[in-house]
Amino acid sequence: MYHKNKIESLYDLITGDEDARVCKDIPESACNDQPYNFFVYLGANLLSKVADELASARLVLPWLLASIGTPAAFIGFLVPIREAGVLLPQLVVAAYIRGLKLRKWVWISGAGLSALALVLIALVGTNLEGIIAGWTIVAALILFSLARGLCSVSAKDVLGKTVSKSRRGRLMGLASGMAGLATLAIGLYLEFFTSGIEGSRAATGLILLAAVIWLPAMGLFSTIRELPGSTSGGGNALHEAIRSLAILKTDPDFRRYVITRTWLLSVALAVPFYVLLAEARTGDGLTGLGMLIIAGAMAGSVSAPFWGWMGDRSSRVVIASAATIAGLLGVATWILEDSPLLDHGLTHAMIFLIANVAHSGVRLGRKVYLVDLGTQENRASMVAVSNTVIGVAMLGAGLVGVLADFVGIAELILLLGVLSLIAAGFAWRMPDVSR
Repeated sequence: MYHKNKIESLYDLITGDEDARVCKDIPESACNDQPYNFFVYLGANLLSKVADELASARLVLPWLLASIGTPAAFIGFLVPIREAGVLLPQLVVAAYIRGLKLRKWVWISGAGLSALALVLIALVGTNLEGIIAGWTIVAALILFSLARGLCSVSAKDVLGKTVSKSRRGRLMGLASGMAGLATLAIGLYLEFFTSGIEGSRAATGLILLAAVIWLPAMGLFSTIRELPGSTSGGGNALHEAIRSLAILKTDPDFRRYVITRTWLLSVALAVPFYVLLAEARTGDGLTGLGMLIIAGAMAGSVSAPFWGWMGDRSSRVVIASAATIAGLLGVATWILEDSPLLDHGLTHAMIFLIANVAHSGVRLGRKVYLVDLGTQENRASMVAVSNTVIGVAMLGAGLVGVLADFVGIAELILLLGVLSLIAAGFAWRMPDVSR
């Protein structure tokens, strides 16, 4: 008679399975290892998510650059480099990775490079200032983003080979929830149990901690029991995107989606400038950073279930509503520019929370909308084309940070808010594909 070990029993409890060896779409030979691989992948994914939050391009890096006197132009490039640097290389390397029988070593390589890049950023934040620090950190962030791209594309492949279809959502949801709680705990610790530390030192400390966290993540991922997989069927997604560009001309609904998604870049671009405004108005102190970390962690955990529920009814409404919130927040922040309310960290925490709620809604809404818009025949082409177009547009949009050094932070936030309202208008004009 077969007796379950503790790992299999815990796996059954989490997944609701009666037999951990029942598999749906992974090789039969991988079934017995599925409970073990589930928890190893969960641990590595949890650690990587926490590390990403501790070195966030929307919060921690902008705070660091602002505290060491880097011009706002560099801050404008943080989110575009972080996002496009992950996205665009995947289009090129996915076919190569598909040609490898074991792909976990690609993830481990990307994790190691991520840790190295974060160590470089922390060293720069400790020893350099101004423009030199800005250029060096941007260069290290490019390395970090490329490394995270390797992790992203290989992680999906390893997950598909080791964990069955009906368990992946639970795994990712559990990792995200635990990572949110861990990030919230770190924010609470910074806010209530530390004092007298400069914001720049706190930011570099968080980034260095993120680098250290990647090490046990690498160790865990290396123990995944991955069986050699198929090396055929991998195409170059960039070639596919270029070949499929005609879909922008022939499919008006998809064209409206891509245009709307381009305008929606303003929502993501605005978030680091709320951090810059908070650092400028409240001072280079640890308290403000801790409150923003708390607000960011709460935003995801509070808003994600609501946006998900709403997205099942109408992803178009989610996009339009989130963009409207982002736009109105930008206008309201500009109106409050001379108000003493902006001298309080709690005000900026509320602003940052709302900005992240809006950003979360836009991200979820546009992903669901594209899935609902496409069909089994054209969905892959739509994803490749939209990711390529947006990746290129995002790099160009990073130039918006240059304006902050000329017109002011609040005025730039106003501009991005107006652009978000325009994006909301485009979103309302898209067909409702969820019904």
